[in-house]
Amino acid sequence: MIRLFLLLSLPLFILDQLSKSWIVQHFRLYETEQEVIPGIFWLHHASNTGVAFGMFNGTQNANYVFAVVSLSALVFIYIMHGKGLFPGKLSRLAVALLVSGIFGNLTDRLFRNHDGGKLFDGTFFDGYVVDFLRFDFGFWPFHPWPSFNVADSCVVCAAILLALASFFETPGKPAEKSKDLPA
Repeated sequence: MIRLFLLLSLPLFILDQLSKSWIVQHFRLYETEQEVIPGIFWLHHASNTGVAFGMFNGTQNANYVFAVVSLSALVFIYIMHGKGLFPGKLSRLAVALLVSGIFGNLTDRLFRNHDGGKLFDGTFFDGYVVDFLRFDFGFWPFHPWPSFNVADSCVVCAAILLALASFFETPGKPAEKSKDLPA
């Protein structure tokens, strides 16, 4: 799993943070956008302190609540991995994507401020998740689709892969601890 985290999770986390930083530098929050595919796809800068589809956006203490939820999810993943819940390639790929997505959006929540959207400026828990991919296919439910980012894409792909893995993989034995390391 460590290898998968280094080869997939870490590069996707970096891509997520670099793309968000680029958007923050080149697009004013809710003011500018760039049409990429006419009538279908735009780049823009949106803030989200809520969760999927902007639910709970702007709620008081949302960053605290969703930071706790994110950290709890990471602990849960770690525990379930130890119990052998992710035995096959699909489920391990899903976990790597999920970890990348969780860390990507958690980093924003913890460190991206509302004064320009820069990371690590001394504020903490005053952040928002940068969303910048906007699609509109002209028909329900994709008219328009809520804005999202690379981390969100990782989470959605992870959910799909976990669903598929539930049909094709059977839980294995708990991960064995190394005999060289103390318990």
